[in-house]
Amino acid sequence: MGLNEQLSQPGTSYGDSFQIASVDSVINWGRSFSLWPYPFATACCGIEYMSTSCADYDIARFGAERPSFSPRQADMILVLGTITYKMAPVLREIYDQLSEPKFVISYGACASSGGMFHAYSVLQGIDRILPVDLYVPGCPPRPEALLDAVVKLQEKVKTQGLEARRQEVMDKIREMNERNKPLVVR
Repeated sequence: MGLNEQLSQPGTSYGDSFQIASVDSVINWGRSFSLWPYPFATACCGIEYMSTSCADYDIARFGAERPSFSPRQADMILVLGTITYKMAPVLREIYDQLSEPKFVISYGACASSGGMFHAYSVLQGIDRILPVDLYVPGCPPRPEALLDAVVKLQEKVKTQGLEARRQEVMDKIREMNERNKPLVVR
């Protein structure tokens, strides 16, 4: 078995002494366990997020224990709660300031679809302004649901390269812009 065949199977262990891996897989593994969330909490989902950081649930086991309140030091935004049209430009600006590659988790019914608030002032889902990676259902969702979303995002980060991530975000933004075109009636 030559070196090329061994490198095509990253993660293969050779006894207790060493393991073969590609540089990309090692970098992706490291990035998956160092997700720094920016919590954008506006409602009761923010309380559920706070409980996720406590000892009972301990989000630190997944490498996301350091909430960053500066978007330039975060790579994942957690949108927790109701977003109004007045808040939407601020949320989009914060998303634009996140470090690359950036990820979005929509937490709760209000962030995902507007929830029970079918009013002119409430944004009916943040996927109208942000490319969402994961939706966490519930009103409010349990802390276990957020931990499950973090695990799913970690798997995505481990398997997806930077160029594939960039292409996925561009496709989501293109789809978002197509959906948000104004309706022209003639």
